[in-house]
Amino acid sequence: MKEINESTKDRVESLSPIIDEESEVLVLGTMPGKESLKRGEYYAAPNNSFWKIIGRLFNSNMEFKDYEEKIACLKKHHIALWDTLHFCKRESNLDSDIKEEMTNDIDSLLASYSQIKKIVYNGKKAATYYQTQLPSAIAYSTSSACAKKTEEKIKNWKNALTI
Repeated sequence: MKEINESTKDRVESLSPIIDEESEVLVLGTMPGKESLKRGEYYAAPNNSFWKIIGRLFNSNMEFKDYEEKIACLKKHHIALWDTLHFCKRESNLDSDIKEEMTNDIDSLLASYSQIKKIVYNGKKAATYYQTQLPSAIAYSTSSACAKKTEEKIKNWKNALTI
């Protein structure tokens, strides 16, 4: 039987940023959920509305074929993705379960990609971990834990992503 190291039990680590020299808006979540971490893909949980919103706003309401197509759509529209936290302990997918967190070095990322003009936080919790001097917006969380209707989220995200 494998012994569990208590210091690393329930520790989760963020994914690498998705960003390029054309990115103008940086969307910051808090920490990817278990399905996203397992697949190595942002917003992989089927009940998360992020890709549905992006599809409605930027992909003619068409479903994406795969993750590569999703990322290509974001890049085409100058949108980058990352998370405010580098790692934390969390038993569930809920932001309210986060403890022992360490933030990502967002300032260094922004220094390397100085063309970023706006930060959009995916939910209020993400905004608590990083404050920016750039224009910013707190969009409704795309998590299924956010009770807002999809249509409300789409309107909210459209406004938030506007530079």
